[in-house]
Amino acid sequence: MTALLFAIVTLAWGFSWFAIKLQLGVPPEVAIFHRFVLAAVLLWLGLLVTGRFRPATWAQHRWFAVLGGTLFGLNFLLIYGATLHIASGVVSVVFTAATIFNAFNQWLFFRVRPQARVLAGAACGMTGIALLFASEWAGVTGRPEAAMGILLALGGTYAFSLGNLVSVRAAAGGTDLPNVTLRGMCWGSAFLGLFALVQGKSFAVEMSWRYLGGLAYLAIPGSILAFLAYLALVGRAGPARAAYVTVLFPLVALSVSTMAEGYVWTTPALIGLPLILVGNLIIFARLPGRQATRA
Repeated sequence: MTALLFAIVTLAWGFSWFAIKLQLGVPPEVAIFHRFVLAAVLLWLGLLVTGRFRPATWAQHRWFAVLGGTLFGLNFLLIYGATLHIASGVVSVVFTAATIFNAFNQWLFFRVRPQARVLAGAACGMTGIALLFASEWAGVTGRPEAAMGILLALGGTYAFSLGNLVSVRAAAGGTDLPNVTLRGMCWGSAFLGLFALVQGKSFAVEMSWRYLGGLAYLAIPGSILAFLAYLALVGRAGPARAAYVTVLFPLVALSVSTMAEGYVWTTPALIGLPLILVGNLIIFARLPGRQATRA
């Protein structure tokens, strides 16, 4: 089941980077607002039809609000903002730092020491991703706006990491995962809508196949399916291991770039791919010695 969750999130988020590109031209806060309003409405209807909608107390909404502000609000605002300054492929590279941020935040807030194999596997995977996007990194270094883009991407990644931890606390109150996700999306949409309103932005939907197609993908596979699978993964494998998916989905994004954007495979990229696979094995391969000890 854990492997299936990894595959769902990797594929859904891997294609989402290209879908985000389809929304360029609309203010980020408005595009994200459209995305999560649509996702929340569809998820709410699905829960009602299946009889799985559950009420929540106001006390629980405190955590839902924090979840919405971090995982469904600030995270995306900063990540979308980063794509205005640097290539989306570079943003996906920076986003792999979620693995390290999650391990750090677990130590900071819960005093849980990260396992050496988690850190080693993450470092190996991040090195591989950096090699995959070596050409993009080389193109960024000479641009003054690149620093702002990387800072925004790092900020969004850290907000994503905080949202991971909050999701565990929000679900601990007895609310099941789909209802936690729904509330988080609703709060995130509310924050984004207020932010767009203060900025004086128009909420009009761009009626083009390009924008609507990207919106549909980001709302359904990229939000409902991916976030349900990811938060379930956090509950099963823990935030540190679950975040390793952020090292995997850039592979899908890279494949899409190869077919749709003419990405050229370089020697560093060909070296980086096996490094990512090795990093995956370091973290998730079962150790015979430990299994024998537990038995």
